[in-house]
Amino acid sequence: MADDTTIEPQEESKKTSKMGLVIGLILALAGGGGAFFAIYSGLVFAPGAIQETKATHEETEPLPAISFVPISPIVVTVGRAGSRQLRFRAELEVDPERTEDVSLLMPRILDVLNGYLRAVDLAELENPASLIKLRAQMLRRVQIVTGSGHVRDLLITEFVFS
Repeated sequence: MADDTTIEPQEESKKTSKMGLVIGLILALAGGGGAFFAIYSGLVFAPGAIQETKATHEETEPLPAISFVPISPIVVTVGRAGSRQLRFRAELEVDPERTEDVSLLMPRILDVLNGYLRAVDLAELENPASLIKLRAQMLRRVQIVTGSGHVRDLLITEFVFS
């Protein structure tokens, strides 16, 4: 018996097209870039925040009336051997009507600051973080000399330890 069955050749498997993958990748990149731009520029999530910052910027209060009284530079020798020096310069923030009163008391202010800076421990002067504490201490001493309400703040403009 002969087989009459004919063997049909198998169909070659269809080649998968990569064109769909490339198009999908391009669309994903374009969508990601567009989303980044929209969020970064504030078009999507923060339209109110931009308007709020503009509104708060326009509604600022005027600065209060202030005046600055300069303190003469102070050079203090520190340490046991006296080989190291501290150069100090500052300004006092006061009300404009109190400028003359504070200027009149400047010799006393210089005396108090000079005495305090000579008494400060050498290790404390070498520590950069102690400047805030030193500033607060000096401000308090100046406020004691000038009386309450005369000096608002002490602004250190030079503090060189060498």
